[in-house]
Amino acid sequence: MSLACATWLAATAGTADTVRIFAAASLQGPLDDVAEAWVGDVVISYGGSGAMARQVSQGAPADAVILANAAWSDWLVENGHAPRDARALLSNALVVIGPAGAPILPDVTADTILARLDGGRLAMGQHQSVPAGIYAQAWLTTISAWDMLRPSLAETENVRAALALVARGETPLGIVYASDAAASDAVSVVYEVPATAHPQILYPGLALTPAGSAFLDHVAAQTDIFVAAGFRLP
Repeated sequence: MSLACATWLAATAGTADTVRIFAAASLQGPLDDVAEAWVGDVVISYGGSGAMARQVSQGAPADAVILANAAWSDWLVENGHAPRDARALLSNALVVIGPAGAPILPDVTADTILARLDGGRLAMGQHQSVPAGIYAQAWLTTISAWDMLRPSLAETENVRAALALVARGETPLGIVYASDAAASDAVSVVYEVPATAHPQILYPGLALTPAGSAFLDHVAAQTDIFVAAGFRLP
């Protein structure tokens, strides 16, 4: 049952107190599966990592937070909103997607991307707050394409929103995680971004309570579920 952005998962109701988790939007799906194996009740709120971190800093009740960028977890720790126990749980890869069946982009430059856009927009997370957008900007800067492509961007509040724009045919291309592309039959990967072209993609987990620490231990023991969904290990 979905309530707004929160997903209620009751595994064995009444055997433990409810654990509240804030998580990056790109984790939705496999993290739900992992939570189903938890003995107790779990409420997961998904969103952009920047939004999740800011909510935690403002006192939102959470037992643990799993973000998609170490900079946001560092920010929480440095500002006294979380203890210094961040652990790198997962990694990922960045890909360019088009609608299902879209041809591969063999030579990726600002010009070839603009040609494929053909007046449309390039969907990606907001480059100042959404980790997938931050990584995308780093890559586009590396290939000297950022300045030329910036006027053609469709920036979204989280990476799943960027995926949805391409899946619905509202934008010709998008930059998302490999795991996002694997979660949708409505898109095809047209280019795999080299890992060396942007900072390493990491998903740090921060426990805010003992219950949150136990849940993160549970997540760390279930990485095979994430790997099957397209994630990678750090």
